[in-house]
Amino acid sequence: MNKRTTKLALSSLFLSIGLLLPFLTGQIPAIAKIALPMHYPIFLCGLILGPKPGLLIGIICPLLRSLLFSMPMLYPTAIAMAVELGAYGLIAGLIYNCRKEKNLFDIYLSIIPAMLAGRILGGITTALLLGLKGSDYSMSIFLASYFINCAAGIVAELLLIPPITRFLASSITK
Repeated sequence: MNKRTTKLALSSLFLSIGLLLPFLTGQIPAIAKIALPMHYPIFLCGLILGPKPGLLIGIICPLLRSLLFSMPMLYPTAIAMAVELGAYGLIAGLIYNCRKEKNLFDIYLSIIPAMLAGRILGGITTALLLGLKGSDYSMSIFLASYFINCAAGIVAELLLIPPITRFLASSITK
């Protein structure tokens, strides 16, 4: 199989995982906010396949999931998530591609700035979308939504994404 076909197949796999994984937590929204199930395949896509597939799958996944399953709500949630997840895939992929070693440190060096940038861009997008609707969106709501309420999910991502990335990257290159 050539490299382009492999990337397309793996992009499709990451998109499928992103669409289906939330079903495991979707019945209990509080758990979904902690588990952050759509984030994992997007980070993995960016790290393993690079910034372009990471960006595209990050944007497509929440929008397509909203259109197919009505969750998350398209406006403003899925739109803001598309910006957030697109940034995760793009930034994690850009930084990781620039690293020579591709070791555990490089994975952390890639996902932490991606997490921060994605959350900030998602918050800005939410503020803009809600502002258009005339709703209030304060700094405390932003911090609660993007950092405090999902702190356990952030820790879980930091613990799980690096070893999963190492395992998948070594499995794919064999």
